[in-house]
Amino acid sequence: MKANRKAMIAGATGLVGSQLLARLLQSDLYAQVIAPSRKPLATTHEKLTTEIFAFEEIPDLAVASPSLFQVDDVFCCLGTTLKTAGSKQAFEAVDYGHVLALAKACEQQGAQRFFLGSAVGANPESSNFYSQVKGRTEVAVSKLGFSSVYWIRPSLLLGERDEHRAGEAWAQRLAPLFSPVLAGPLRQFRPVTAADVASHIMEQAASDTPGQHITYPSARRAR
Repeated sequence: MKANRKAMIAGATGLVGSQLLARLLQSDLYAQVIAPSRKPLATTHEKLTTEIFAFEEIPDLAVASPSLFQVDDVFCCLGTTLKTAGSKQAFEAVDYGHVLALAKACEQQGAQRFFLGSAVGANPESSNFYSQVKGRTEVAVSKLGFSSVYWIRPSLLLGERDEHRAGEAWAQRLAPLFSPVLAGPLRQFRPVTAADVASHIMEQAASDTPGQHITYPSARRAR
């Protein structure tokens, strides 16, 4: 894998995104890391550049300022919840609309690889709205011209979020009880820490295998 690459990370303030940003900045693979955000990030680093814009502005920016999206690899950790979004339409605007707009803008400027934080169970035919949107997003991005796409499908994420999610908090407390019974094919459904997801993504980034790849951080064995 060629070093001195240029990466873009979307969602760098989130649970996985913040962990992944730290690893990208430490990695010898990347000479520059671009992090689009509505406001400057608290993190500072000689490799890091924060581009200030809202994700709903991407289609217009792709026309007006295409150089913003000239990167080699794109790491997308965008995502919300139905409760936070307020409606199915608003949820879809983020988890499908913003993700696809970012992918298109970067692919048109020559980005080679796209890494998407998706979710276990993602399926465009699912009866579950969340899983259906995640699946449709995967399909839409797969139709673009990236040489490699990686669908990272974690199960329940463990870690401290800035926003409180009551149901998820209870699930995190119960996780140690049911994780041991999730073995073999069920291992992909094990809860996984955000740090382990970020490390898993970096392992994929260090490889150089063209094509489409579905990976399950929850099934990653501890080393």
